[in-house]
Amino acid sequence: MRRLTFTRLIPGAIIALGLIVAAAAFAASSHAATSHENTLTFSRAVALPGVELPAGSYVFDIANPDTSHDVVIVRQNGRVQYMGITLPLQRPPRMSLNEPVTLREARPDTAAPIDTWFPLGSSSGHQFIYR
Repeated sequence: MRRLTFTRLIPGAIIALGLIVAAAAFAASSHAATSHENTLTFSRAVALPGVELPAGSYVFDIANPDTSHDVVIVRQNGRVQYMGITLPLQRPPRMSLNEPVTLREARPDTAAPIDTWFPLGSSSGHQFIYR
């Protein structure tokens, strides 16, 4: 009798474990599907509100996609270079989905300010707020 009860528990435990694994896999794939992280490389200095970024590669991402899509974080080699609130903005109709940023005009001797970051493939973007 004890053995029969034990064998009945095993299929139930396997099903429960399978459901847990499936839920975890769905959550991971769902998070990956909504990832906004882009690594962008600039051949010359660019600027964000309050900071100048020398030429190089930077990771642009949403600081916390679960709570706010308006806070953008920019890192280089794991170190935060910028974090700030942005305004949501639709990608212009003629702009390619592969264009990640728009720049503001700047004098030739100054860093070009990044106006808007559009996660690659996304129709909406994040406009930086300058004073």
